[in-house]
Amino acid sequence: MKATGIVRRIDDLGRVVIPKEIRRTMRIREGDPLEIFTNNDGEVIFKKYSPLGELGEFAGVYAEVLGKVLTTPVLICDRDHVIAAAGLPKKEVLERRAAPALEEIMESRQSYILENPQSSPVYAVEGYDRPAVAVYPILAAGDVCGAVILSAGEDRRQPSEADRKLIAAAAMFLGRQMEE
Repeated sequence: MKATGIVRRIDDLGRVVIPKEIRRTMRIREGDPLEIFTNNDGEVIFKKYSPLGELGEFAGVYAEVLGKVLTTPVLICDRDHVIAAAGLPKKEVLERRAAPALEEIMESRQSYILENPQSSPVYAVEGYDRPAVAVYPILAAGDVCGAVILSAGEDRRQPSEADRKLIAAAAMFLGRQMEE
């Protein structure tokens, strides 16, 4: 764990304020769910809760199938990190942070399609050099939970209508799975 030098007291209702600097660094927004853990050393640990992360293994299988059908890299992200990937070495992208451009797409609740290969590309994942050619937000109970991303393959081709529909279906299906 990283020491911050910040000390907070618990109030009479059992609340503690997470400092703004930590919330900003960890991308914790008002209303975000947090998991609370304890360990054997008596430490209390707060972790951002990812409902989509609960479907991690399932999302991984779904990404594998999509990657094989589409023959191009597929990524599935929660609101902050890549949780599943297919069609590329997983260690390149798993657990990498979502780029600000991806966060904007998710918050807009609109899909993104790279229509013109000459336009400036959207890089959905920090430190990953392939641009996104299609992004569909995952919505569950009206909330944005993540996104399904079709990444540019070696040929850097535009996504076909069938590719778009498959990615959209994946996002809708994962959203429905989270509602159940």
